[in-house]
Amino acid sequence: MRFITTLLTLSFLGATAAQAEMKLTSNDLAAGKPMADAQVFNGFGCSGKNISPQLKWSGAPSGTKSFAIMAYDPDAPTGSGWWHWTVFNLPTNATELATGASGKLPAGAIEGRTDFGSSGYGGACPPEGHGPHRYQFTVYALSVDKLPLDKDAPAAMVGFFARANALDQATIEVTYER
Repeated sequence: MRFITTLLTLSFLGATAAQAEMKLTSNDLAAGKPMADAQVFNGFGCSGKNISPQLKWSGAPSGTKSFAIMAYDPDAPTGSGWWHWTVFNLPTNATELATGASGKLPAGAIEGRTDFGSSGYGGACPPEGHGPHRYQFTVYALSVDKLPLDKDAPAAMVGFFARANALDQATIEVTYER
């Protein structure tokens, strides 16, 4: 029994250490802070610049074969949140996306369809007077070279495959309201 307890403890500590290593940082997003107008949507009554934020990640576990990025608003009054950006099939030598990278991704990377109905980054634009919304930017380290999807893949499907193949993930959460 003591042997099994020791193995379970070591296994838990190993998993925790592996998950604690992956980090996501941004020069454009500050965790817990409001999103800048540069990353706000331009349309639906919003007048931001709709520029995808700079994102940089590190600490992917060994065995990582590609990355996926997803931006999500869990507070959107839709019953299922709102997907603002999906990027998948990012090669392992990509560990950063520059500000405004949407539409100019590394070869092989794909931007899926967002809840705005098109591919590419769609910034924050919550309903006016609805209070602060959370925007979660997550990078996933994946165990597969490519997700079996194309640019018309809906965000929920990208999320399903990203989570099913995730070795680790890291998130930055920011807010926005109008």
